[in-house]
Amino acid sequence: MIKLTRLNGDTFSLNAVYIEQIQSFPDTTISLITGKKLVVRETENEVNMLIQKYYQTIGLQGCVIEAGDLHE
Repeated sequence: MIKLTRLNGDTFSLNAVYIEQIQSFPDTTISLITGKKLVVRETENEVNMLIQKYYQTIGLQGCVIEAGDLHE
C-alpha cells in the first residue's frame, strides 16, 4: 500500500497494484484498473517513487524493471 493525500488534505492508502495510469493535468490524477480516478497532492514523480518502493517491498521490482514500467 502507498500513502497518498487528497487535495483536501485527507490521507489514504492505495494498493499500487491497481494503478493503471498516472497523469499530471496539472493535478496528479491516478486512474485505477477499475476505471476510478483519484486526484492527489503528490507529484507524478513522487507517486512513481512510492510505487517503486512498494514493489520492492512486496518483491515485484525485478518484474517491473524487466517489463520496462516506471522508467523515465
